[in-house]
Amino acid sequence: MPSKKLMGCWAFVDFCLLAAGIITLVFSIVWRGSDLLRNLVISNEYLTAGLVLAIGLLVTWAASVGAIIQPNHVTVGLAITNWLLLVDGIGVFIIGTIIWHFSLTQRANFHDIVSKQSNETIVALQDRLKCCGYFNSTDLAVVGGDFCANSTFIEVTNNATGNFCVGPITSYSDYTLNNVFTSVYGYMAIIISLILLSLCVIKKACVFIYAAVMWGEFVPTEFALLQRKEGERFRKINEKRGGHGFV
Repeated sequence: MPSKKLMGCWAFVDFCLLAAGIITLVFSIVWRGSDLLRNLVISNEYLTAGLVLAIGLLVTWAASVGAIIQPNHVTVGLAITNWLLLVDGIGVFIIGTIIWHFSLTQRANFHDIVSKQSNETIVALQDRLKCCGYFNSTDLAVVGGDFCANSTFIEVTNNATGNFCVGPITSYSDYTLNNVFTSVYGYMAIIISLILLSLCVIKKACVFIYAAVMWGEFVPTEFALLQRKEGERFRKINEKRGGHGFV
């Protein structure tokens, strides 16, 4: 039988997987609400990708619970869980990398995004951010609203770079996107830990934990999988001896 400490570690990391799935699901739904600046930065494609990832994490969690409640000698469920975790890991890496890569060229990327907006949206954006134009007052500036009320005011703002929209837009997007892809990449620690912990429950992975500690990583899963398999081996030996211990 796996030790209580091992199963405690497995349960904790599995709970973290559940929390990651719920958090991702909630944000993927809530962020679809109407918010001018957030809708500009977080596209529907990102939200759909987040929704798919959330469903994948929750399905994997459900599979892991079904696997861990099986008898010790039934390990196929944990093996399936690890394959699902591998798929989740690939999804996390792809989504995180796409958002990270987009964040590297935010100024140019959001210029393209703003240029595709309607005049009404640009006016609302200018009023909210108190700016006229994107890179300068003649770049994508739209006359109207409360702030950029007339052409004369827009021309005057061309002498003050702080009045251009590129600054506040990228300041918001940089903070938001950095937090998003950092959080997504953080899921990888949960996935890797649970894979290794599940292997420990099946077999016995003290050696994996030692190697992980040497490399500065937390991988109790492998230990749990391996220890579970070892306990099952001794149970079968004990049955062959008629239920008596070794002493």
